[in-house]
This record gives sequence, C-alpha cells and structure tokens, in this order.
Amino acid sequence: MSLQIYIDGKLLPKEEAKISVFDHGLLYGDGVFEGIRVYHHKVFLMQEHIDRLYESALAIRLEIPLSKPEMIKAINETVAANKIENGYVRLVVTRGAGSLGLDIRRTSNPQVIIIADNISLYDPQLYVDGLKIITAATIRNHPAALSSRVKSLNYLNNIMAKIEGTDAGCIEALMLNHKGEVAECTGDNIFIIKNGIVKTPPIDAGILEGITRNAVIKLAEQSGIAVEQSSFMRHDIFVADECFLTGSAAEVIPVVALDGRTIGNGKPGPITKDLNEKFKQLTRE
Repeated sequence: MSLQIYIDGKLLPKEEAKISVFDHGLLYGDGVFEGIRVYHHKVFLMQEHIDRLYESALAIRLEIPLSKPEMIKAINETVAANKIENGYVRLVVTRGAGSLGLDIRRTSNPQVIIIADNISLYDPQLYVDGLKIITAATIRNHPAALSSRVKSLNYLNNIMAKIEGTDAGCIEALMLNHKGEVAECTGDNIFIIKNGIVKTPPIDAGILEGITRNAVIKLAEQSGIAVEQSSFMRHDIFVADECFLTGSAAEVIPVVALDGRTIGNGKPGPITKDLNEKFKQLTRE
C-alpha cells in the first residue's frame, strides 16, 4: 500500500500528495515544522512538539487552521493509517498559496502536511563507536535577525554547515554562534561532560530548544547528575571527558572526536551510555 500523506484534512496516496507551486512554504521557506518520533505505535512527547509548533507559528504570525486537539487527532490518524510501529512524523505547516511577493496578506489556505514513515538517521554502529565531527565555518543565524527558537522551513543556515561536514567526511558538524561560542550541530543539540557535570549551551546561545534535549536534561537531573546550561567554547569540547548529541531523529548519540581532537578516551563514556539507556527506557513507557 502506498504511503498515506495528510494534506488539507485528507489522507492521500503519496503519488497524489501535492501542494501549489505558489505556496510560500516552497517559494520562501515560509512555514514551520516538527520532527516527531513514534515508539511502539505511540507518538513520543506529542504535547511538547505540538506546543513548540504553535509557538513557532505564533512567532511568524502564521495561523494554523487546526486547533491543538485537532492536530493531535490528525497525527494519530496518519500514524495509524500507515501502520507505523517505530518511526517518524514530519509535521509541516506552510503559509499557503499566494502571489510572487513577500506580503503574507496575499496568501491564503495554510497547508497542514503530515508524513508518517520509517527513519534511520545514523548507522547503528555509530551509536556504539561514536561520531567524529568538525566545526563548520558557517555560524548560526544571529538570534536578533532570526530566532533559533522558531523551527521554520528555512533551514539553509543548517544545510550550508551540513555541506561543510559531509565535504570533510563527517555526517554532522558543529556550529558556533556570532560570539564564537558553541551553539549546536546542524540537526542536533550538543552536550559535554567534564568531571561528572553535564553541560549544554543555554537557549540564548542561539539554539533550538530541543524536545529531546529537554528530556535528557530532566533524565540527568532525576538521576542526580548535575546539569549546567551555560556558554562554552570549542576548547571545552576538546578537553571534555565525554560528548554527545540529542535530537528527535538522532535520539542520543555519542561524539568521540572534534576537528581531529579525540574527546576523552575516544570511546562513548559511562554517563553518555547511562543517559542513552535511560532515554530508551523513556521511549518504552
């Protein structure tokens, strides 16, 4: 059976799922989205993702044509229609079709698109061995120009940094902010561990407030592990005992080298492994 895509209130076969070429989501990246995991037929941390979606939409003055309960119902129906046991939901809301111009007053009919499918972001062996990453020359957008807390369809900033990573033979790349501080990776939040303390950049470092990031912070605190949300530099990653990334698609994945410097002993560390296991337990609840 063909993948069933939710568009504008209907479930359509993938081959029939289309939007207008005049949609401002396509023309200008004008819209918002969420990437959500499904575990054991259940959409994971649904409410947190829905709340962030609507906050992003509010920030860009995009009126979502569904209420939150209606959106949740549509997501669950799409997951069920595609018989997704363990997979991924891409939820997109576009500005809608309009004229060739930036004026949002000349757009109409915002499109809600829900794709439920299977996903495998990284090779399973990388969760055992860890990632080697580089620092991209492309920095994160200045937060005064475009808030990183808006999960918009405009991902060119991240894509340019991702190109640098793949050109260097790495599948992920670190991005700094306009002050030269560590921000996040192209698709994941970053954590380091030094002397038993978990540290991650704060929201005002110009990062997306990751749903998985917040879940891991909570898991660490519940385990009695000290967590600091404070700024740090590349040097702090070089000399860290451990490092890992978090994201809805990536989950929790260790990093063992940055820019040719080995982190710790070059293997995933004990706290990373412990938090990864606790996160897996959370997905089974």
